[in-house]
Amino acid sequence: MVRAFFAVLVAGMASATLAQPAPQVLQGTIEAGVYTSPTGAFRMTAPVLPELGGSVHDTDVVVTFKDSFGLQVTVAAIKQDATQRWELSTRGIKDYLIYFFKNYVMRDFEAVCAGAKLESAGFSADFMDGAIFTYVLLPGGSMFADREAFTIGTAPPVAKRGNLTFVKNGFVFVISTELSERVTEGTKYNKTTEEENQILRSRLVDLVKKIEFLKPAPPAQP
Repeated sequence: MVRAFFAVLVAGMASATLAQPAPQVLQGTIEAGVYTSPTGAFRMTAPVLPELGGSVHDTDVVVTFKDSFGLQVTVAAIKQDATQRWELSTRGIKDYLIYFFKNYVMRDFEAVCAGAKLESAGFSADFMDGAIFTYVLLPGGSMFADREAFTIGTAPPVAKRGNLTFVKNGFVFVISTELSERVTEGTKYNKTTEEENQILRSRLVDLVKKIEFLKPAPPAQP
């Protein structure tokens, strides 16, 4: 069941230009601006504010934060089953994260967005006890294609998402965010690939700083 949630992670791209569905009841909770996941895997300060057009949508494994100013973030926490724990133990953290991103996250990006391409990736042994940063190009896959800089009659913009994948407390975390300026600034945008990657990496690291990782309580004994 590992793959089931990734459709939620990227499904917004498929309907970015369609009317948004009616708000749904959160699976997790928000109190005093702090979101807590329904699995109890983490809680974090919500990076959006309702008064600035911020919205929060979630399932039991992934939460999406989006506002009117160019921020769109997803945080997913997938509990490892026996197979995933075995893969980690036999592969080691670096190869496991590469395997996980390639076989689960990237495949769903490709399924939702034709022409999706992994632009670059890098492993950080010191961050979160081992993490990979990946940068994906998504033709026509922007969550901000309806902004003024995108005009009718032009080719759909190529969105770029930064993704951070790591393991914590028996959960695989995938944090993903779009570099919205690439779309919203139109012809004024002039960042290099290296500058884009550094911006996305910094934003992903800042998001992790907002997260408190929790150890879910063990099941009650009968």
